[in-house]
Formats: sequence, C-alpha cells, structure tokens
Amino acid sequence: MTTNNRLLSLDILRGITIAGMILVNNPGSWNFVYAPLGHAEWNGLTPTDLIFPFFMFIMGVSMYISLKKLNFSHTNDTLYKILKRSIIIFIIGLGIAWFSLFCRTYQQTDNLPFIDRFLNSLLNFDKIRILGVLQRLALSYCFASLLVIFIRHKYIPYIVGSTLIVYFLILYFGDGFDKSENNIVSVIDRAILGVNHMYKDAGLAIDPEGILSTIPSVCQALIGFYCGKIMLNSKDNYSRIVNLFIVGTLLTFTGFLLSYGCPINKKIWSPTFVLVSCGMASSFLALLIWIIDIHGYHKWTFYFKSFGVNPLFIFVMAGILSTILRVISFSSDSESINLHGFIYSDILQPIFGNYPGSLIFAISFMTLCWLIGYILYRRKIFIKV
Repeated sequence: MTTNNRLLSLDILRGITIAGMILVNNPGSWNFVYAPLGHAEWNGLTPTDLIFPFFMFIMGVSMYISLKKLNFSHTNDTLYKILKRSIIIFIIGLGIAWFSLFCRTYQQTDNLPFIDRFLNSLLNFDKIRILGVLQRLALSYCFASLLVIFIRHKYIPYIVGSTLIVYFLILYFGDGFDKSENNIVSVIDRAILGVNHMYKDAGLAIDPEGILSTIPSVCQALIGFYCGKIMLNSKDNYSRIVNLFIVGTLLTFTGFLLSYGCPINKKIWSPTFVLVSCGMASSFLALLIWIIDIHGYHKWTFYFKSFGVNPLFIFVMAGILSTILRVISFSSDSESINLHGFIYSDILQPIFGNYPGSLIFAISFMTLCWLIGYILYRRKIFIKV
C-alpha cells in the first residue's frame, strides 16, 4: 500500500465528514430537517452525531502520519509547529464566531446611525461564543500531540482508558447526565467562560464544545492516533483491514454495552460516545481501504476528494458564506427577507415542499462549496495551516 493510496482513503473519509458537516449545518429551514440529519436531543445517536467525532478521529490518524515524519521528537521546532497550528486554528474559529455575531448585531441595530451601528457590531465582544468546533479541534490536537511526543506510545491505551473512567466519575457524581444547568459540564463552563460566551441549547447554557467535555475529545484524537499507528505498521492491506476492523468492533461493542450505565451523549461527549464513534470510524476507514486500495473502486471518490484535500479552508468558507446568505436582505412582498430565506421560502419550498425543499437547499449549498473546492483541487492549490 503506497503512501499516496493510503492517504487517498484518509482524504476520502475526511472529505465525507466535511461534506456532511456542511450538509447538516445548512438546511433551508431548521424547522424542516429529516431526523437522520439532526442531532439527538440529548442521549442517543444519529448519523449526524457521528460526523464531528469522525473528523476528530481522522485528525488523530493524520497526526500520527505527520509526527512520524518528525520522529515524534519534542524539539523546539516540533513544539513550535504544534503550538502555531493550534493557535491559528483556534483564532480562525474565534474569528468565525465574531463574524457571525457582528452580522447578527448589525442586522438587529438598524435603528441606529451607520457609524454607531457599525462600531457597536464591530466591538460587540461581550456575547461572543469563545469555544466551538474549530476551537475544540485546536485544543484536542494541541494536547494530544504534546502527549504523543512526550510519552511512550504503548501507554496511550492506558491513558485513554483511565481518562475516560475519571471523566465518567466526574459526570456521574456531578449530575453530568442530566439535561439541566446543574450539570457539572455546564457549571464549569459558566464559571470559567460565563453564560454570555456559551452556546445555548434550548435556552440552557450547555456548550457541546465546552471546557470539561474537551477532555474526552482529546482521547478521541489519541484513539485515532493509535489506529494510525496500527494502520501504518501493518504489513499489507489485508492486515490493515483486519486490524482496523478488530479495533473498531471492540470499541463499538464495548461502547454500546457500557451505554446501559453511561449513556451515549454527544453534547457532553460521554465516554461511551467516544468509544462508539471511534469504533465506527475505524471500521469505516477499513471499509474504504477495502473499496479503494484493494479493489480499486476510486472513480466515485473525486467528489469527496475536493473536500478532503482542503478541509479547513472549505469548512471556514462554508461558515462565512452561510452567514453572508443570511445578511444579504431585500424586500419581498413588502417584507424584508434575507437571501437564504428567499431561496428556500420563495423558490424551493413552493416547488418541492417543506422537507424536500430544505434538503435540496442544503445539497445545493454543499455543491457550491464543492465547486470552489474542486477548482482549487484542479489547480493544485492546497491551503494548509
């Protein structure tokens, strides 16, 4: 299995997750979303709940590949690269949050003079959400990378296991499985971040990318790292598939078995959620290796490869485009409507109906992002941090 082929399987899995993120984050209307494209309300698991942890698992696999080239050394150069990448990704995530808040505030203050409206929106930092998807990726990557360059890799499974056990005990004794603001996850985030800087889930200040729940997400990356080690150290493709399937089956089975006492819950990133999502990701990666590398069925991969080779850029671009579509507004039937609402409500919904129209909007938006990514891929432009 050549390096390029191996990376193709990884790029495709990465591309599938990026495409999935864009699809589920951009429906025509949040009131009309098919059940598989929505998150579990609290405990439970939907296909959408797997997208983000799959990407974090892939990040762990890629982390093994990149750090292996540096011999896992903890030189100043390696530390600088890890910290630089983490800080840049965190700042980009914070920038997206600020841009979204700026646009919302600007829309809501149309009664003010332009200069006051602009400055109030520009300097409105008191309600910015500090953590988010990219911020979690940055923190998880940073801590996981530091761990794997300073400790012997044979201890990683023990570190993951003991960390998840400790996290479970914190949740168990801190009402962490209750959907309330007495939840230890919410309590810690409110104490450190403040309510105004957190995500609100149906009015409750429970941030799905909060501080405490970042701890098990580091384990997510470490499991991906160890699967990357297994994948690269296997002697051939069949060995890789067998090993990844064994790991995937064990993790998935263990996670579902333990879910009777520790519910699977993405919003608090419960230990069983880590095990099940990593197990499924490992099995899915093995399946892709079987399809792409052993049987050579790779013509279908061109769509996802465009997403997979420029994941960070396309994800950020999608977030910015989505916000802009909600900012551009004009009058329609004596009412002000933004471009997003106009496309869905005045074009797609009357033709296709509520749910199909909402899905078609999401697919169309995803295709627009793919088109930009495809142009970059064809021109061999790869934007990396």
